[in-house]
Amino acid sequence: MVAKKTPGTATAAKDPTAVPKARLAAAEPGELAVRPGEDPWTPEEVAEARVELQSELMRLRTELDSSGRALAGLMRDSGDGAGDDQADTGTKNITREHELALAANAREMLEQTERALDRLDAGTYGLCENCGDPIGKARMQAFPRATLCVECKQKQERRF
Repeated sequence: MVAKKTPGTATAAKDPTAVPKARLAAAEPGELAVRPGEDPWTPEEVAEARVELQSELMRLRTELDSSGRALAGLMRDSGDGAGDDQADTGTKNITREHELALAANAREMLEQTERALDRLDAGTYGLCENCGDPIGKARMQAFPRATLCVECKQKQERRF
């Protein structure tokens, strides 16, 4: 699934640490944003989030490497269609398209994970890229690559 961009996230695509300027001072590295009533992030929770993101980064890189090799094999084999009937050709095309879609999804997730790590380093992890409000600690722990608060994500999904 590819995330769609809202007008408010246009600058975020250029700068991984981008949040509304008024919110940059809201969180210093090590003091991540939380919603009112939530407990602050502990150093252990920050370390756990970092380890999870780094683990996901390695997994995605391995997946992309494997997918690249599979695609290279499919492309090499697709040139020799002599003797294939229409069903064989169709199956090869579907397999190739499926592998391309998986690779594109893994690439997008890799970019999101890298961006989350950059935001963690910059102290902007947990701030919505659209409105600048805290995303919520529970949401960040459940989905560490989140860049939008629940309200902005719902608005984005209704738009498309």
